[in-house]
Amino acid sequence: MQIFRNLKDIQYKKDTIVTLGTFDGVHLGHKEIIETVVRKSSKSASRSFLITFDPHPRKVLSQDNGIKLLTTLDEKLEIIKSFKMENLFLVNFTREFSQQSPEEFIRKYIVDGIGMKEIVIGYDHHFGKGRGGNVETLLELGKEIGFTVTTVPELKIGNETVSSTKIRNAILNGDCIKAAKMLGRYYSFSGLVVHGDDRGKELGFPTANLSVIDEDKLLPAIGIYAVKCIIDKQKYYGLLSIGTRPTFYQSGEIIPEIYLFDFNQNIYGKTVTVNLVEKIRDEKKFSSAEELIDQMNRDKKSGQEILAKLIN
Repeated sequence: MQIFRNLKDIQYKKDTIVTLGTFDGVHLGHKEIIETVVRKSSKSASRSFLITFDPHPRKVLSQDNGIKLLTTLDEKLEIIKSFKMENLFLVNFTREFSQQSPEEFIRKYIVDGIGMKEIVIGYDHHFGKGRGGNVETLLELGKEIGFTVTTVPELKIGNETVSSTKIRNAILNGDCIKAAKMLGRYYSFSGLVVHGDDRGKELGFPTANLSVIDEDKLLPAIGIYAVKCIIDKQKYYGLLSIGTRPTFYQSGEIIPEIYLFDFNQNIYGKTVTVNLVEKIRDEKKFSSAEELIDQMNRDKKSGQEILAKLIN
């Protein structure tokens, strides 16, 4: 996939099928849109192009810009690439850029800039200043300028429409099973292994403390999870504890740490990608170290039972 960051670097070609959006999470609904573009472009021997934005528009426009993202930019690009998209235009989203009307954006960036014979868009997509552009806007412009509009309907799992907001809420509630169903993969985050206080080792459960690589990445609800981890392209299974460790500390700092089954390697400084499989329980303050160890043994058994379904 060729990635462009400047419109001037893109060669104009009318025979292009385009889609656009923030695509946070790149969930199954997004996948349907992207695969529609790829399928149509392949069938008609056209160029496929996806337009997305960095930073996330809400990071720029919202007064409370502390929004956490389902996918970092690198994660998003890697997933989109896996869907065989040929070209991607990464627009630098600024307040100035946001002031363009929907019509100005479509004309300047897509019709006159990239070139387009067809645009594929989600049924509820909005764009341009004040999110004033929608499917109807595109249909009107298409008639005037000469391009077609394909609308991809909502994707439902059960009776729920797949959306980034619902996935975000599921992660915040610790419902990683629901999130995985809507994403089409396990929700994950990555961190560097850093030195901790060796408390886990003292308890017989040596853990690796993680420093999350991207501060904008959404972390799951506090609790204990069964996880699949990737280190140096190898799979490992274990538990994630994310919380304030209230049995030993009064600090409110939230720390993610992993305990890997049957693992004794030195991984300080390495990157670990943590895939959330299932939440086991909430965090709890125990009255003694012995009580905590007893619970950790039960957590390990629960985690092994959950993860055995993946391994076997």
